[in-house]
Amino acid sequence: MAEHLEFKQIGHLSRDLTDPGASTLNAYKLVGRWGNTDPRTHGLAELIIELDGDNFNVTPVGAGADGPIKWPTASATPLANLEEEAGQRTMALGATFELGFMRSETYIRINKGVLVIVLFNTFLDDSGRSGYVNREFYYRRD
Repeated sequence: MAEHLEFKQIGHLSRDLTDPGASTLNAYKLVGRWGNTDPRTHGLAELIIELDGDNFNVTPVGAGADGPIKWPTASATPLANLEEEAGQRTMALGATFELGFMRSETYIRINKGVLVIVLFNTFLDDSGRSGYVNREFYYRRD
């Protein structure tokens, strides 16, 4: 039995998601200081998102055994949120963090008032550790 798949063409998407002029659509919803909803996280404890003109900067703070671990700040690329759930017009961010021993590609968006981060982590240090995907949730701190 053959399955019929439908793919969205760019013409099927909301104009707000394809208009280059909407690249900062709802940007201010992402900007701020965000805390992890899990106080026992072994991942990122906090995330700071800043908007400098048209440029987004993201600074994660890791949860370390001896205290917070500040990651390097990375520029983020604005992305249209193509889910269009409930007709919302939103945007997301993509950023890559180079930590020497590890690369972390992150995708950040807001869903129902909660900041959601998906991290794709790849180890570069020949340690033999497997890469992994992690998703964490954050609440607005400021």
